[in-house]
Amino acid sequence: MSDAAGGSYTLVVALADDATVSAGALGEHRLPAGAYAYTGSALGSGGFSRVDRHRRTARGDNDTRHWHVDYLLGHPAARIDRVVRSVGVDVECAVAERLPAGPIEGFGASDCGCPSHLAGGDEGEHARGRDVDANEAFDALAERALAAHEAAVAETDDPDATVEVVAGSAE
Repeated sequence: MSDAAGGSYTLVVALADDATVSAGALGEHRLPAGAYAYTGSALGSGGFSRVDRHRRTARGDNDTRHWHVDYLLGHPAARIDRVVRSVGVDVECAVAERLPAGPIEGFGASDCGCPSHLAGGDEGEHARGRDVDANEAFDALAERALAAHEAAVAETDDPDATVEVVAGSAE
C-alpha cells in the first residue's frame, strides 16, 4: 500500500540526553534520556506524509509546531529510531493503550479519552532486573510497539490491514 493510504503509526524516539520539553498547553516537562514511543494517526488525504513531516522535524528541517510530538521531536537530543505503521486502519488508541504508561499526562491525547499517547521505555538503566544498553532498550520498546500494532489490527478483522516497520529520521 502507498503512504497515501494512511493509518496509525508509532514513532520510536531516541532521546540522547535529558531534556526539558515545552509541550504547548501541557507546559514544560523534564524527560530523562531514553526510549519513547509516540502513537498517532495519519488518516487524512496526505496519509503517512505526516510521518515524513515528523522526520523533518526530528532532523531540524521543520520548525513549525502543530502537535505535542513536534515539541519532543524538535529537541536537538531527539531522533526517530524507527516507525511502526498499521496501514489502512485507525488503531491509534488501541495501540497507545497497549504501551507503557506515558510520562506526560494528555500528551497527544487531546482529542480522545486516553491518558497519553506518549509511552516511556523501561525506567533507569535496568529492564526486568538486568542491565541493558540503549540499543536493547529501543529494540524492546519497538518490539512492544510492533506487538501492540499487530494485536490492535487483529482485533479489527480487516483482511487488508497490514503492519510494517519503516525507517526513522535518518532517511
